[in-house]
Order: sequence, then C-alpha cells, then structure tokens
Amino acid sequence: MKYAIEIENLTKNYGKHRGVENIDLCVKEGEWFGFIGPNGAGKSTTIRTLLGLIKPTKGESRIFGLDSWEESERIMEDVGYLPSEAIFYPEMSVKETLDYALSFFKNKDKRRQEELCQRFQLDTKRKVGELSYGNRKKVGIVSALQHSPSLLILDEPTGGLDPLMQREFFNVLEEEHEKGKTIFMSSHILSEIEHHAETAAFIRDGKIILKKEVAEIAKNSARRVTLRGSMNLDSLEGVKEIERSKEGMSFLYSGDSKLLIEALGKGDVKDFTVTEPDLEEVFLHYYK
Repeated sequence: MKYAIEIENLTKNYGKHRGVENIDLCVKEGEWFGFIGPNGAGKSTTIRTLLGLIKPTKGESRIFGLDSWEESERIMEDVGYLPSEAIFYPEMSVKETLDYALSFFKNKDKRRQEELCQRFQLDTKRKVGELSYGNRKKVGIVSALQHSPSLLILDEPTGGLDPLMQREFFNVLEEEHEKGKTIFMSSHILSEIEHHAETAAFIRDGKIILKKEVAEIAKNSARRVTLRGSMNLDSLEGVKEIERSKEGMSFLYSGDSKLLIEALGKGDVKDFTVTEPDLEEVFLHYYK
C-alpha cells in the first residue's frame, strides 16, 4: 500500500503554548481524508509541520516518501496548499498573483488557471487588496489547484465562501478525487467531512483522539434532540448528556429513530428538533 502522507510521533511544542503531541497518521494515495477539530485544536500546526514550514520538536513526517523537513522544496512541487488565512500582495491584480504563484511550479498550464477563475467567478483584473474575504479565499483556492498537484492540503477551505461557491468548490474537489488525487482537508464543520471524505481523524488539545472511516462515524454519531414539554426516556437506549429546563429538555441520542419517534408520541411534547451535534458533543459521545 502506498501512502501520500505518513506522520509518526509528531510533536511540536511552543513553550507554554500547546502545539501537537505524538501525532500518528497515514493517508493512502488517492484517499480523501478529513482532519476534524475545533479552532485551536492543532490542525494548522500539524499541517504546517507536515509541509516543512515549521520544524517539529520531535517525530517525523513524509509526503510521497520524502522527509517533510529535509526535502520540503521537492515535496511542494506536487502539493497544492491552501492555508486557513491566505495572504497576498494587495497591490497586485488577481492575474498577477496567480501567475506569480504558478511561476514556482513546472506545470505552467494557463488554461487550468483560466478554467478555475471562470468556475469561481473571479475578476482577474481587480487588485487583491480590493477583494472581499470570500474572493481572496477563491484566489487561494485557484493558487492551490492551478498546477494540478497530486496532493491537496486544504486548511479550513470553505471559510468566507457563499453556499453556491461552496458547492462549486466541492464539485471541483470531487473531480480531482476521481482523477486519483489525494485530498487532506481540515475542518471544524463535521458535515463537510461526512459528505465528502472517506476517512477522518479527530484532534483535540493537540492529540488525535479518533481515526475512523467516515461511514462509521456517521453511523454511530449521536444527534441532539431538543424538545418543549416532557417525555419518558426510560424505554430508550443510547441517551446521554440529558439537560432539563423549565420549558423542556435536550439530550444526545444514538439509538433507533423509530423508537425515538414512538417515545416522543407518547410524551407531552409540544414541539421538538433533531440536529447534528457540534464537534464537542461528538467527542463526548465517543469518549465520555
């Protein structure tokens, strides 16, 4: 089995500030891998260390078998990287910015650049400093994709994108994935990973706490049930984190949906909602 990414015992300390600790991950070539965690969990530190942008305190990482720190220049030739906050020269036009980014790579096919600009509705004549946050994000996306890399490393890629552009972005990624490209995408939005990735790892407080196939995560994840009124929970299995108030209650539920509906029908329930829990609730569901 060939791996696009191999991370072994990777640790980065920032003195008093938390970095990451003993990270172990492998991503197969051609895999869409989700890296999930709340803000400040260590996602960006892991990615920057993996790319050789910062030196690890200990441990090692490899991309396509090459050492991330010792051979970072060779690695970047075949990697498309989108940081969570992309910074550009504000006085340069979008076209100048993209051409400058493309100049660092062997593949300088301007047709791919033009196609991506069209799909993301980028005005290439405008100065980058005049763009909204969402449009600057699109410049970063095109910069990462335009040289047709084999590995895409995307750190919180959808921030600032409106729903239509998010849809187009994932359409492009699905096309790249079908070509056999490897995608490593970090996010704090669980639904983005559930709908697209094959495998995912959860990181919290700088440590990996779960690595699993996404289908298994989706199958076993609890849902947050919130209701006005009251009901008897004794007949339900898979109920956790019950919170009661004067108006009603809420709880995490991982059991059979039919049994939940039956129990709601027997209770004094005025209305209810069933929603996807936030990441901290998912963590609690697996580990508390």
